[in-house]
Amino acid sequence: MIWKDTENDKVQHVWEYGEWEIAQQALNGSLLYNYFICNVGAGEQDNWLRTTFIQRHPTATRVFVEMRFVVRDCNSFGADSLTCKETFNLHTSEADADIGTSFRKGQFRKVATIAPDEISGVGDMQINTETRVVDNLSRKGFYLAFQDIGACVAIYSVRVYYKTCPATVKSLAAFPETVAGGENQALREVAGACVENAVSEDQPRIYCTVDGEWVVPVGQCQCRPGYEPKNDSCQECKPGFFKTSVSNEACEHCPKNTEPSSSGALSCPCLQGFYRAPNDPLTAACSGLPSAPQNLAATTAQMAVGKLQLSWSPPADTGGRTDITYNVVCDRCEGSVCQPCGEKVRYDPSNTDLKEISVIISELEPHLNYTFTVEARNGVSHLCIAKRSVALSNTKNLVNNKLVPEYRITDFTVKCSLQEKDEEKNKVTTYTVLVLEKNSVQIIDLSPSTVYLFKVQALSPEGNPGSYSMEQEFSTPAEGKCRKKVKPQLKPLKTYVDPHTYEDPNTAVLKFASEIHPTHVSKQKVIGVGEFGEVYRGILKAPGRKEAAVAIKTLKPGYTEKQRQDFLSEASIMGQFCHQNIIRLEGVVTKFKHVMIVTEYMENGALDKYLRDHDGEMSSFQLVGMLRGIAAGMKYLSDMSYVHRDLAARNILVNSKLECKVSDFGLSRVLEDDPEGTYTTSGGKIPIRWTAPEAIAYRKFTSASDVWSFGIVMWEVMAFGERPYWDMSNHEVMKAINEAFRLPAPMDCPSAVYQLMLQCWLQDRSKRPRFQDIVSLLDKLLKSPDSLKAIADFDPRVSIRLPSTSGSDGSPFRSVSEWLESIKMSQYSENFSMAGIVSMEQVLQMKSEDIRNIGVRLPGHLKRIAYSILGLKDQTSTLSVFAV
Repeated sequence: MIWKDTENDKVQHVWEYGEWEIAQQALNGSLLYNYFICNVGAGEQDNWLRTTFIQRHPTATRVFVEMRFVVRDCNSFGADSLTCKETFNLHTSEADADIGTSFRKGQFRKVATIAPDEISGVGDMQINTETRVVDNLSRKGFYLAFQDIGACVAIYSVRVYYKTCPATVKSLAAFPETVAGGENQALREVAGACVENAVSEDQPRIYCTVDGEWVVPVGQCQCRPGYEPKNDSCQECKPGFFKTSVSNEACEHCPKNTEPSSSGALSCPCLQGFYRAPNDPLTAACSGLPSAPQNLAATTAQMAVGKLQLSWSPPADTGGRTDITYNVVCDRCEGSVCQPCGEKVRYDPSNTDLKEISVIISELEPHLNYTFTVEARNGVSHLCIAKRSVALSNTKNLVNNKLVPEYRITDFTVKCSLQEKDEEKNKVTTYTVLVLEKNSVQIIDLSPSTVYLFKVQALSPEGNPGSYSMEQEFSTPAEGKCRKKVKPQLKPLKTYVDPHTYEDPNTAVLKFASEIHPTHVSKQKVIGVGEFGEVYRGILKAPGRKEAAVAIKTLKPGYTEKQRQDFLSEASIMGQFCHQNIIRLEGVVTKFKHVMIVTEYMENGALDKYLRDHDGEMSSFQLVGMLRGIAAGMKYLSDMSYVHRDLAARNILVNSKLECKVSDFGLSRVLEDDPEGTYTTSGGKIPIRWTAPEAIAYRKFTSASDVWSFGIVMWEVMAFGERPYWDMSNHEVMKAINEAFRLPAPMDCPSAVYQLMLQCWLQDRSKRPRFQDIVSLLDKLLKSPDSLKAIADFDPRVSIRLPSTSGSDGSPFRSVSEWLESIKMSQYSENFSMAGIVSMEQVLQMKSEDIRNIGVRLPGHLKRIAYSILGLKDQTSTLSVFAV
């Protein structure tokens, strides 16, 4: 009995081949069985010990083999130890069925040479424990074999197991127990399901690592209306509480003027006599009607005949609302008969929906009684028409606040005044009065460039005057005009300040970032994992500001002060920038335990992933427009003497309007004041695929090296998120660049855009374009869309890194699925299978129409598959490999 299958907890037997023997040995009072062999003096040895057939879990591609064994020190054998060994070999062989006692050494592949940490001498026994990984398993089962090549070794136990991520609930999403992946699938994506009474817009997902740990949950579930999160579940709101929407917020107390709710309430109904306006949220308190306006009065002082001012005070009770407006109603009475005043009466500014507490009323007639009604209304008044909140005022023949005899207006006087400039003061001279029998006049022969003041007074037949109208000012034009030229003022250019120059880093944070109280920030769901902690989508509800969606970077618990300072240094950098193509810092939380950086929320996430998810769905014009935004942001940074150092599509964020914004300033540094504007690092990681050769070789970073990186970003965008230099190693990339290799044009890339890429990748950094040149060129291309029609030359075997008829190890493709995986089109494996395309020979016969007919619709995917087949057909000398 030699090995134990931990999944089924069964003890298994082995088959031996050679001179292995089974023995029993006492150890610490216990009898232990072991398989041993000790032919150290018999020349070359080749003895095998094989397990029985081990069934493989269908999804376990990696298993662990833990061995407990003893190896004897060869020196303890003296002269007999010349051919002695102190190691043995572990082998494995896969099969789809148990082959019984049949044994062929050629069926096995070596996994590892097993060497002990402790060697046993004479009279002692040092038990070693070693664990090895058997990876890339794909068949129904496998065997293990132990090969002795001349050692004195005893094997006590072999434990075979695989790792799983345990069943768990995270962010209200339940995930099943999942077998960990192997080296070809380091992160295994697992779909989950929301717990009862929780929902999610996107299916929740999480990743299982090879070590059996869950990481990076995506797609947070949220409790339904009427439920709140508690202990990994969604529980009903208690009586007297409610929740109106899908969220992970706690249930709220029923607001003011509402009836107590039952369990699981979505809202709380209003008490009788209280209402909610249609636009009021269900979380708002219910409102009552306002009381009548107060202190209603009419005055005619300083008013013309037939004109008065009506004023009042706000109601004592507004009903709990701030949206108070007023309506003014006028009734005209002759004797005992009253009727509406009609359209003749004028109101300034209006007689309905007034927000002011006064109105000027004109075109009133003498000898009539007027009754004015002022009604106070709020946002719920229309819901209760039986009750009105009004105040009344009776006005009878009011002129200058006095009752006057009845008369008829027959004449007007027009008073004209001239405003003259004096060295000491302005003086007004009245120089003429016109008496008119009509209600209009034309005045001529006025002086140029002069200010005139006019006012009108009504007269009765008896000569009784009314009040003057309000004075009106008129200016006559000049006889000739000239425009003075003003020299423009040049504003000093804002320069970036490196926060690392501050002796106290906290000073830089306070200087460049606004402090936010943590109660104003609410987290909603995890959208990623940063260097220092998780990143959330959330809501910022700052006083006096409109509620806004934000991204919240957090600092994981247990941080050191240096980690805190490094984390906040990015905020000190971002806080200095203000540009539509640079991610905007909303503020920081530093004065509380949970440190956070709050930025604007970009709905579409990182640019590289967005492009991969929308491969082939956007036109060249749209892509160039996105590049123009990135270039504009980089021009702004360059103008501020700032070098980014990590410009890549993964560090560009995209919002719902497809605006691109530069982000991630973790590697960024300021330019020094030397003539070349360089920055020398003392070490640290460099993103090789995006970095200019001089920056790699000499650690010299300039805006010109950022231009090189921008060229790589251009390639990523036009290639819909393809990885630059494909699967080449960093060493291969550096060697290729130094040998003048440059990335080829992506598929369907406009020639003008590719030429700009090549300019960005010039070896001599002084000859590369500046960002202001790049912005200008991209603007020209966007203004002339026809300039994007000429397409750069494209070689599918190079431009999308297509292997011809073989995989990366040079062996022929064994299946259609393997070929699709090599060109990152594995999602169509089932389409090919259902269409009966099961061999590479059938693939080579396909045309574009055949590809479309099996369900490949996206233009980018269609072209990628078609170009791959074209690359395969070009290798005619290797087509015979598909004939077998």
